[in-house]
Amino acid sequence: MTRHAGVSEADLRPPHAAPGMRIGLLGGSFNPPHAAHRLISLNAMKRLGLDRVWWMVTPGNPLKDHRELAPLAERIAHARDVSRHPKIEVTAFEAAIGTAYTAAALRHLRRRMPRVRFVWLMGADNLAGFHRWNEWETIFETVPIAVEDRPHWRHRALASPAAHRFARSRVPESYAAALPNLPTPAWAYLSGPLSKLSSTALRAQRRDR
Repeated sequence: MTRHAGVSEADLRPPHAAPGMRIGLLGGSFNPPHAAHRLISLNAMKRLGLDRVWWMVTPGNPLKDHRELAPLAERIAHARDVSRHPKIEVTAFEAAIGTAYTAAALRHLRRRMPRVRFVWLMGADNLAGFHRWNEWETIFETVPIAVEDRPHWRHRALASPAAHRFARSRVPESYAAALPNLPTPAWAYLSGPLSKLSSTALRAQRRDR
């Protein structure tokens, strides 16, 4: 098991999940976590009928600059402070299995918990650049995906290479509650309350102080 200062062994294991549970997975650096992460999670719980949402705090996003990346233990603790919900659980199991790639993490979960119904959650800004992710097509084939609206991103997200590649697999928003039970590939674009908060903007504000 990979060791990270201040990170407990419990944080380096996936949370408990019983067979048949519907669990949303929200991955990211959470550098820092903020209210928009919570808003996305609560909207997904309501629209998809989820039993839990797991915040998967990655060791470090391969597509981002790590020079301003806070220690993993700090990001985990901050995520728990921000989430403030009994059905949102924070985990850093990706660090333990030695990956920062979503496809590898999802394969691990599917092998370990084959009867749990996982759904990948992400904002529309992520869908816009999803074709740059490692094994992005495999992610679509591994679990259903719920894409949540973000301010000023709807057009770019729905015009993205990933959206075009899997256009025939898109589920109408009115059927979003069925998404966790659908065979892959399957994805839905969810409307909901919008927040302009972003981790990038929050880090920029800190630098400007």
